[in-house]
Amino acid sequence: MWLGPEEVLVANALWVTERANPFFVLQRRRGHGKGGGLTGLLVGTLDVVLDSSARVAPYRILHQTQDSQVYWTVACGSSRKEITKHWEWLENNLLQTLSIFDNEEDITTFVKGKIHGIIAEENKNLQPQGDEDPGKFKEAELKMRKQFGMPEGEKLVNYYSCSYWKGRVPRQGWLYLTVNHLCFYSFLLGKEVSLVVQWVDVTRLEKNATLLFPESIRVDTRDQELFFSMFLNITETFKLMEQLANLAMRQLLDSEGFLEDKALPRPIRPHRNISALKRDLDARAKNECYRATFRLPRDERLDGHTGCTLWTPFNKLHIPGQMFISNNYICFASKEEDACHLIIPLREVTIVEKADSSSVLPSPLSISTKSKMTFLFANLKDRDFLVQRISDFLQKTPSKQPGSSTVGRKASVVDPAPEFLPASPETSEQPTSPSSPLSGHRGFCAQEVPTASQGLLKLFRRNSPVEDFGVKGAKEKMKEESWDIHFFEYGRGMCMYRTAKTRELVLKGIPESLRGELWLLFSGAWNEMVTHPGYYAELVEKSMGKYSLATEEIERDLHRSMPEHPAFQNELGIAALRRVLTAYAFRNPTIGYCQAMNIVTSVLLLYGSEEEAFWLLVALCERMLPDYYNTRVVGALVDQGIFEELTRDFLPQLSEKMQDLGVISSISLSWFLTLFLSVMPFESAVVIVDCFFYEGIKVILQVALAVLDANMEQLLGCNDEGEAMTILGRCLDNVVNKQSTSPPVPHLHALLTSGDDPPAQTDIFDLLKVSYEKFSSLRASDIEQMRFKQRLKVIQSLEDTAKRSVVRAIPGDIGFSIEELEDLYMVFKAKHLASQYWGSNHAATARRDPSLPYLEQYRIDASQFRELFACLTPWACGTHTPVLAGRMFRLLDKNRDSLINFKEFVTGMSGMYHGDLTEKLKVLYKLHLPPALSPEEAESALEATHYFTEDSSSEETLTQEEREGIGNEEGREKQGEEKGTSPPDYRHYLRMWAKEREVQKETIKDLPKMNQEQFIELCKTLYNMFSEDPLEQDLYHAIATVASLLLRIGEVGKKFSSRNGRKPGDSTPSGDQDGATKEGAPPAAEPHQDPAQEPQPPAAGDPQAKAGGDTYLGKAPQESQMVVEGGSGEGQGSPSQLLSDDETKDDMSMSSYSVVSTGSLQCEDLADDTVLVGGEARSPTAAARLGGTVDTDWCISFEQILASILTESVLVNFFEKRVDIGLKIKDQKKVERQFSTSSDHEQSGALG
Repeated sequence: MWLGPEEVLVANALWVTERANPFFVLQRRRGHGKGGGLTGLLVGTLDVVLDSSARVAPYRILHQTQDSQVYWTVACGSSRKEITKHWEWLENNLLQTLSIFDNEEDITTFVKGKIHGIIAEENKNLQPQGDEDPGKFKEAELKMRKQFGMPEGEKLVNYYSCSYWKGRVPRQGWLYLTVNHLCFYSFLLGKEVSLVVQWVDVTRLEKNATLLFPESIRVDTRDQELFFSMFLNITETFKLMEQLANLAMRQLLDSEGFLEDKALPRPIRPHRNISALKRDLDARAKNECYRATFRLPRDERLDGHTGCTLWTPFNKLHIPGQMFISNNYICFASKEEDACHLIIPLREVTIVEKADSSSVLPSPLSISTKSKMTFLFANLKDRDFLVQRISDFLQKTPSKQPGSSTVGRKASVVDPAPEFLPASPETSEQPTSPSSPLSGHRGFCAQEVPTASQGLLKLFRRNSPVEDFGVKGAKEKMKEESWDIHFFEYGRGMCMYRTAKTRELVLKGIPESLRGELWLLFSGAWNEMVTHPGYYAELVEKSMGKYSLATEEIERDLHRSMPEHPAFQNELGIAALRRVLTAYAFRNPTIGYCQAMNIVTSVLLLYGSEEEAFWLLVALCERMLPDYYNTRVVGALVDQGIFEELTRDFLPQLSEKMQDLGVISSISLSWFLTLFLSVMPFESAVVIVDCFFYEGIKVILQVALAVLDANMEQLLGCNDEGEAMTILGRCLDNVVNKQSTSPPVPHLHALLTSGDDPPAQTDIFDLLKVSYEKFSSLRASDIEQMRFKQRLKVIQSLEDTAKRSVVRAIPGDIGFSIEELEDLYMVFKAKHLASQYWGSNHAATARRDPSLPYLEQYRIDASQFRELFACLTPWACGTHTPVLAGRMFRLLDKNRDSLINFKEFVTGMSGMYHGDLTEKLKVLYKLHLPPALSPEEAESALEATHYFTEDSSSEETLTQEEREGIGNEEGREKQGEEKGTSPPDYRHYLRMWAKEREVQKETIKDLPKMNQEQFIELCKTLYNMFSEDPLEQDLYHAIATVASLLLRIGEVGKKFSSRNGRKPGDSTPSGDQDGATKEGAPPAAEPHQDPAQEPQPPAAGDPQAKAGGDTYLGKAPQESQMVVEGGSGEGQGSPSQLLSDDETKDDMSMSSYSVVSTGSLQCEDLADDTVLVGGEARSPTAAARLGGTVDTDWCISFEQILASILTESVLVNFFEKRVDIGLKIKDQKKVERQFSTSSDHEQSGALG
């Protein structure tokens, strides 16, 4: 490749000059190529350690003028061919021109300009994204691709110098982190280490420091443990590795989410030596952290952040912190964690104003909102730029009504319209707060069913006011007042200052009247609800009356959701719950509906309207409890792992006991999935939900630890899991909320309490207080770190479970061992995943649906199957292999969806590897009959069907079966269409499995007969199959003998049938037709055709009758031909003679032969091994003129082929030879990463 000219001071150190002229020198790196000795080893080691490009480009061209000591690199090459091409171009195009110049400086300037021009021209043709990455980085990417054989589609994210510990020896080298692989390369004094690990195979990734490995990164897969150390910046490297492993886990968990994640934003301007991907991943990590900190919607993108101070009026201080700006929000987080958090939605902003700077308040910025609050930021570094960005975003903020523009001094700002809420007196006072009754836009389905326009609790409470509850009522009133004071001081609604004081109030319990409002604010659900007016109503309308598996499960669980609460003992509550759950299942089909969602949603409905409950559910499922409610409850299992880890850290003596009893896995799922709502009295659990919406999962973990801690002594004395569960169950049943003004709701779990004295009651506020005192050291950032570690474990163990389930589902008679099946599954899965990250032309492979049975989750298409088939088949057929693979794919693809699952794949492989000679031949025989033999491969057979009627018995049965199959398929499709969106339920899958369990024994009698064209395709495959065998010549002669014998048998069978079917003296085609029907011969003329034009078989008594018939000429007349001839004076039906090469050549003049093409036989000495069998007198030109008519009467059965092959021991040995699939799987794993999408297109082009 051409390089931008750079100075080289010492030209000959470590390089050898191979060619030279007055202006250029071509050099080779020492140690490259033959020889090299010790110098070569040292140079190679230096190149790797110093990351020299000479490792990949061992040739270079330098420019030099005679009097100058400075050289300039102009080109480098990885091969002699590449560098010679550049050298010749320079000699042909530049030498003459350069000799004209007088001044050497001019020469150098000209050469530099020319080279820059060439590079610019080359870059113009590159795709735009090629320009993103700077030169040094591009070079590293090329190096990585060449070193590890990666395709173009594999993008390098970053690379680091480090040491890999092999045993106790560190190997210094380079670690390349690509989107899908971790690669390491080291070359030290002739010892080469090359590692490639797929991110999807990583089971553990952690940063640790031990005596043996000083601050190292540990990477575990199922087979090996790898340690890397001596990084310049270990934290950055580890973070990037975490992100890439996380992406891979996301891919295993949910392909759709992964594909969305893959769409990375383009960078604005490239930085030197940092890849665009690395920047994008950094930006994504910041985005995720920003959204999680401020609970913002998933599509919010951080634009930038800057240090500043915020004036807090409640304590009259300037608090230092960071200001974050995104497309719809301005947020602030103080340096001290609890000092102050602030979220200002841009839709609330009315004025952005630059105030006058002073020594006390440098570069201040004031932001006013509709709720009459003003926020004063100061100490902003680049205030003008910041104001411009805010102004730009404000102009993009959608206005619901034409809003008035308020322009502050030196800042133009748009005033977005008020909220979509109806403008009642209450709303105008609190426009940003969800406190006001939201009844104005709730009547969307009031005609059909009463809609819950406010919390169900308000509808189903006694009419008596709070004062009637005595002490409890007074406490509730005090809570309300303290919150009112808080709102007065700190603001109300989205723009409230959130401080340690806010948390204190939440911990004391949110008053019933404010619970719905504050849940919406703290969870961030309010933001989404406000920005999506009418969305819920639309979803309800769309989802009503639609049937799916989710709706069936929802119906089943509706009456189990808090049945003890009066709100859900009537149709109003049940209908509201149904609508919310169905609307959510419709919004997010990947989650759909999961058990426990009904319990959580029913509580949300008690404190908010339907729409509010819906958006709270969205916040829970999609942000606050990620992956909790999918089919495999991965998120809950991850947090269960964290809980086990925290138990080990905080309660070590109890941890071992709990592990032995296996209690943690039993308790934590129900605790986490329902946020304690299913295991604690309702009025107590709801206080935990208050804290959860403010603090996140941290509270749930703290309370769980506090519950274990409170029962530690009793748990240590337990003997079994049941006893421990009873202790914990009874403890939770007796957690009470003495301040609750709601009438106590009977708790179903209380049934656990046995007849003994019930345990002492625990007050929920005391339990929360203890949990904060003892376990408050938990940080949200630490939990995220632990989540990553556990996610690797959980997803990989789920993948192992899936693998075991799939392998168990494979019938025992398949022939492969469990280990071989597991290896095949891993190869099959890797091929499916490769389609995702290196692109696939089949849309269905790109989407994996985790809700499907394990067996159906990974499927591959025809092109992927071709690649696997080529690597794993024992029947290698050279260039014919893709054709055979295509036939095998069509044979296995029973449901015609152009995808096959693992079971179908293994069935195909087993047919070639296991079973006796008969079984293997049966598979080969089927590969040359429809549906495996595609219509394109049998064009002439199709042409024949236009001229003849379908009344051959053997063919008719085949086509009848096909027709029925197609009919069934169409019927099934129509049924699917009629059902609309409803997918098949589990009963459908059970029926399917039951069908598959029925073993259908197929005998060789069931196989249909083969016509001449299909037989010739079979011969072609066999010829290609033997081309790489050591006994190649013997096999060719054997197959030639068998083929000629079978052709003769077919002729005899045809003649025998025509003689039996013809009445004496009957020479009309109809008689022939009858005979054909008896013997299964192919079709006769249609009535409208002129019989004279039909080639008619000779009459029985005709002395000219030889074992002939219509000739078949292959699609390509110029291809090599196999000619079959029988001795002239022999009796009819006598076997053909195998002639020597010389005899064949002499007999080419014979007048009596028929031509049979075998297509493109991959056999060099085919012309010498030509075999002749007698037939009707017809010249090749006459046969060519017939151009593609098949000998339609000719056919042969499987028994005849089997019997003929059994006569040749070489063939019998070839098919009975055992091949070890294990070695082929190992080879396939090596080349797996060298898969390239370009080869795909070439193959399909060749096949087409």
